Amino acid sequence: MSSRLSGWRLALRLAARDALRHRARSLLVLVMIALPVAAVGVADTVYGTSATTGTEALERRLGTAAARVDLFAGGNQVFQLPDPEDGLSFDGGGRGDQALGVDDVGALLGGDRPLTEVREGTLRYETARGVGDAEVAELDLDDPLTAGLAELTSGRWPAGPDEVVVNADLADRDPGESLVLADGTRLTIVGTAESTRYTGYPRAFGLPGTFDLGRRAQRAVLVGGPPVTWEQVRALNERGAAVASRAVLADPPTDDQLPEEVQWGTGGIDSATLTVLVLVVVMVLLEVVLLAGPAFAVGARRQARTLALVAAAGGTPAQARRVVLASGVVLGLAAALLGTVLGIAGAAALMPLFQLASDTRFGPFDVAPLHLLGVAGFGVLSALLAAGVPAWVASRQDVVAVLAGRRGDARPSRRSPLLGLVLLGGGVGASAYGASRGTAGGGEVPIAVGAVVSVLGMILLVPVVVALVARLSRRLPLPLRFAARDAARHRTRTVPAVAAVAATVAGVVALGIAVSSDEAQNRETYRASLPMGAATVTDYRAGADQDAYAAAVLGVAPDLRVERLRGIDERRAVVRFRAGDQARLLTSYGGPFAATVLVADEVPDALVDLDAEQRRAGDAVLSSGGVLVFADGEVEASTSRVVLRRSGGDGGQSATTTPAVFVAVEGEYATVQGVVAPEVAQRLGATVADTGLYLPGPVPAATAADVSEAVGAVRDSGSFYVERGYEVPDETVVVQLVLAGLGAVLMLGGTLTATFLALTDARPDLATLSAVGAAPRTRRGVAAAYALVVGLVGAVLGALVGAVPGVAITYPLTGPLSDGTGGGPSHYLDVPWLLVLGVVVGLPLLTTALVGLTARSRLPLTARVD
Repeated sequence: MSSRLSGWRLALRLAARDALRHRARSLLVLVMIALPVAAVGVADTVYGTSATTGTEALERRLGTAAARVDLFAGGNQVFQLPDPEDGLSFDGGGRGDQALGVDDVGALLGGDRPLTEVREGTLRYETARGVGDAEVAELDLDDPLTAGLAELTSGRWPAGPDEVVVNADLADRDPGESLVLADGTRLTIVGTAESTRYTGYPRAFGLPGTFDLGRRAQRAVLVGGPPVTWEQVRALNERGAAVASRAVLADPPTDDQLPEEVQWGTGGIDSATLTVLVLVVVMVLLEVVLLAGPAFAVGARRQARTLALVAAAGGTPAQARRVVLASGVVLGLAAALLGTVLGIAGAAALMPLFQLASDTRFGPFDVAPLHLLGVAGFGVLSALLAAGVPAWVASRQDVVAVLAGRRGDARPSRRSPLLGLVLLGGGVGASAYGASRGTAGGGEVPIAVGAVVSVLGMILLVPVVVALVARLSRRLPLPLRFAARDAARHRTRTVPAVAAVAATVAGVVALGIAVSSDEAQNRETYRASLPMGAATVTDYRAGADQDAYAAAVLGVAPDLRVERLRGIDERRAVVRFRAGDQARLLTSYGGPFAATVLVADEVPDALVDLDAEQRRAGDAVLSSGGVLVFADGEVEASTSRVVLRRSGGDGGQSATTTPAVFVAVEGEYATVQGVVAPEVAQRLGATVADTGLYLPGPVPAATAADVSEAVGAVRDSGSFYVERGYEVPDETVVVQLVLAGLGAVLMLGGTLTATFLALTDARPDLATLSAVGAAPRTRRGVAAAYALVVGLVGAVLGALVGAVPGVAITYPLTGPLSDGTGGGPSHYLDVPWLLVLGVVVGLPLLTTALVGLTARSRLPLTARVD
């Protein structure tokens, strides 16, 4: 044991001296390994700071109370996990229609407990620019139980129901000295305060009754006194309340004590998610190893003569491997330490930006030493693995050849390519199996496993591909021929670089196809609610004043044409259409017109589910007193039975049979069930009313913003919608940009690193070229050619391998529903050719140009080693 340790001490001392002697190469390895460590360190520290736990989290939720009891209307029994925010469900086993009151909670818990009520909700208020939304809370912030729920930053707490405090987000909306609610209530602002739990949204606090929330309020009771036990929590659950108890959260019950209805919430992370996380870690580790591999390969190449002398003096292959692996240990430890320090410093510097992007208030700066130790271990492991292959190659070199000044690399193994083919075939098979599962479930994990296995197989095949490229280069110009053959001759340096590029491109292509195909499905299945550029104004609540809405629209956009839509008022009735043997056709409980059945003597222009012929047929049947009905398939009938069922009062129903035209829509969606002639509605005894406004448009974007604000000022339940067609979500654009950017950084980094290491290693050969008359530009050409070989070969390989899981994932991602109700094709496939061409062709050419422009043309003449 002591001799082995002394051997490692010597190897580590040699590695440290070599690292200091070759600072540029050492710095390169440090950057390659330290950056991922720093990035994970930043993420872990930010997450730990944002995830408040323990006493601090309880004070933000409960104040100083022993429990918070949330009250729900309806009296339905509640089934909850120990923390109701982790999961709860309801059952109709309650004891009444009224929610518990404050006194009821006290009576159920027993004893003389202090209680205080909290009412929360949302409302609209006036600003200097129009109307805004705010979250509000009614509670007595001077009550000891509420201490810790909010923090006063200026002024004082409200002393009466006509005073409020607001947070900075609401104050930034410039409400003035008073907060004027949408109903005209004026409340004096006496200070500013911040919620200790939430941020990033306008909030106001007042005493009970300040905002007159009524039934809109979410009611809760803060309970003081002795701890609230799990048995008391269950008793309150039976009366329709959810409870967050300080004692229960600190000492939760066992799983078998939980209600069966919520035991699904205690399983922790599922196996599929865990598998995907493990695969992600493996891929990140693999990428780091491949990026750092060329530097260790060059280092081992520089130490070849030293290692040969060790072997000639009686050293074993294990000792030779130890010398190269020691470089991985030294540089890995240094990179891990540097990355950890950078991660902590970066988290501290970036924390304000992350706080701005979050709606939850962070806790104090929290560094998890054990987590960061694991991340640092990840960095050391990456360096060791990156040095592993060069160490193994160095231990197998021909000692006599190296001491004679020749290359001593052993012949590559024939087993590796065969294993690579097996892994690649297994990966393709796993992806195919996952694709065959479709949307039945369970296909994503085989595809993810197949992707990683395919990449591993591809890495083992890279030496064969590099050798094949070298053989095919005989007719290429000198720079390309030189670069291709040099790459094949120094596989230990070339293979990691090509594999790193290939792995990056494979990931970009696979994820790019998945994201693009998902967007293709969204785009193809999108159904416009209105003609392009048209708009509607709707209000589902009773008492909507369409005249006021029309006046508001014309007040800010007098050039717009405003039409009224009339429909059957279904707040107290339900209308259904039937035809022949079909029990009923399309049904709806909402839509863009605040009515599911329109009333008109011709087809309204707002409907988009008809072609010209269907519109003419609809006009004809409506003008003759019939109905136009939408269906999700062809209907062979000429009449429809229209049924109106009334709710409330005496109830009952009425029906009539009338001529009908049936229109089959694509998919299963139509904006309305149908259109009935006025006389049909009259025969049914239906209540017909103006249900909304239709603006044929086109409505410009600037005008739409003004109209939306004007509609909101009339009534907070009014809504304004403009049809713009399918719009790509911002999140999708961000994902695509991140893919392209990350791919570019990794490809450029890997290719440039390998290229300049190769040029450093090939100095004697390039000097010999200059000595025999090669032009100075030849070195630039060789440098650019080497970058092209590494980048292009890796990109093409990666694109081919990445396309397999990319296409496979489209089946479970975009396929129809497993029950067959989704309709449509088996899957949607959309290859983002611009992204693919960019990473496969554009980035290698860009890297080639950069290397060609920055490489040195002249070198001092040196003796050639080989």
